[in-house]
Amino acid sequence: QVQLVESGGGLVQAGGSLRLSCAASGRTFSGYALGWFRQAPGKEREFVGTVTWYSGFTYYAESVKGRFTISRDNTKNTVYLQMNNLKLEDTAVYYCATTPRVGVSKSDRDYPNWGQGTQVTVSS
Repeated sequence: QVQLVESGGGLVQAGGSLRLSCAASGRTFSGYALGWFRQAPGKEREFVGTVTWYSGFTYYAESVKGRFTISRDNTKNTVYLQMNNLKLEDTAVYYCATTPRVGVSKSDRDYPNWGQGTQVTVSS
């Protein structure tokens, strides 16, 4: 019932920053956690990070640790992905998804609800 909509993607130069948003609509967000994934051309979908809805606990993939930060605003049913020091290899379509799993998960198979994705392109 809950629809997820990503926004904030665009073109940015290497070393720059970008903030993505994932907003839930239709109903109050009810998933245990929200995850961010990305998919580059010719590659499978890759886990980026996740945040638990109640506590705000975050977990990140090694490739983005120290550069990306996930936060959430429960009152707005919105989760953010702040991306700093962007690299060429960060170019991908970024997706948000929710999971009812109690423990943190980096497997896309545990996330049944997905947004449509937003394109992030890092140049130079």
